[in-house]
Amino acid sequence: MNPLPGFRDFYPEALAVRRYIFDKWRDAARRYGFREYDGPPLEPLELYTQKSGDEIVGQLFNFVDKGDRAVALRPEMTPTLARMVGAHHRDYKKPIKWFAIPQLFRYEKQQRGRLREHFQFNADIIAETDVSADAELIALAIDTLRSFGLTEKDFVVRVSDRRVWQRYLTAAGIAEDKQYAAFQAIDKLEREPVEKTHEKLVAAGLPVHKVEEVLGIAAGKISPDAPELQQVLQKLGDLAAFCKVDFKIVRGLAYYTGIVWEIHDCKGELRAVAGGGRYDNLLEQVSGVSLPALGFGMGDVVLGELLKDRGLLPKSGGELDCYVVIADEALRAAALKLIHQLRDVGIAVDYALAPTKVGKQFQVAVAAGARFALTIGPDEWSTGEVKLKDLAAGTEERIRVADVAARLKKPL
Repeated sequence: MNPLPGFRDFYPEALAVRRYIFDKWRDAARRYGFREYDGPPLEPLELYTQKSGDEIVGQLFNFVDKGDRAVALRPEMTPTLARMVGAHHRDYKKPIKWFAIPQLFRYEKQQRGRLREHFQFNADIIAETDVSADAELIALAIDTLRSFGLTEKDFVVRVSDRRVWQRYLTAAGIAEDKQYAAFQAIDKLEREPVEKTHEKLVAAGLPVHKVEEVLGIAAGKISPDAPELQQVLQKLGDLAAFCKVDFKIVRGLAYYTGIVWEIHDCKGELRAVAGGGRYDNLLEQVSGVSLPALGFGMGDVVLGELLKDRGLLPKSGGELDCYVVIADEALRAAALKLIHQLRDVGIAVDYALAPTKVGKQFQVAVAAGARFALTIGPDEWSTGEVKLKDLAAGTEERIRVADVAARLKKPL
């Protein structure tokens, strides 16, 4: 039996990478003052169709449950957040800064960087209209990626503002309810032939002579007035070096209302590493509570691919501080006592559960990625000492049993 298409088994090595990524995400969010929350992986189907329309159903894992309810595995976290905040927003001081690491599910075609399930770092700010909030979220995303060792040579934040396009399309005579089709065409500019984009823009109601103007703005040949965008870049300070104004970024989801952005690898080999923006109307649409909001998502699959390509994934092993080698079975009871003492002070220790040759124990220690092998033998033990071998350096020393814990706690 294999896992379902697009789903992953996490063997210990893969789970260690996942935990490494999660730890970096949580640390970055904590440094920025965000609090962690979570919600159910199964939600009413209406939560998603209400926001995105019935066409989204084709992208979901949905079914009718035993209570005759139409439900779906969550494809994104923002609707759940909107529901939760709408229900209890009075219980929290504003602005609300929350983050989550949900597992999300989408019934989509698999490709590099896209599976049918993934984990995602979501960070959102609720009840703040100032552009400082937009800058704060972009800064969090940048610093999160920097914490993995990535630099401005590895990724770029492509920043845009939907209001620029809304003002342009309105001035061109496109009614607000017809503008989404134009947004969709612009959003797919890099994935479709320009002729098809031209055709879609005309079909959306844009006059033919305006289409070239739109393509010029998207290509950066024409610079429209974007004061809010310039304020965000100013507030980012030195981190603005990671950013590039790019009006091709409009984000495909209909609920975005202002500043939007995506993070891409500089080589252009992968899907977007992260993306987000302002969605000031979604909370009212989902929960009936009118609060401005903005947020982003960063997926583990694409990020993992980028870290792998840059050689920045942690090496497997290294989680075991010490492997105790029992050289004489007569000392097993004493060894176990020492092992439990070390574990009690937070040191990760393993040992052979059954009598095993010394050479085999050392092999297991190396295979487990232990930092040290601690040998308990009769000659050393009789003088109150043990042998401690640094498995990476290959050096060995004799130390007193009373000093073992302090020695193992020393940083590498």
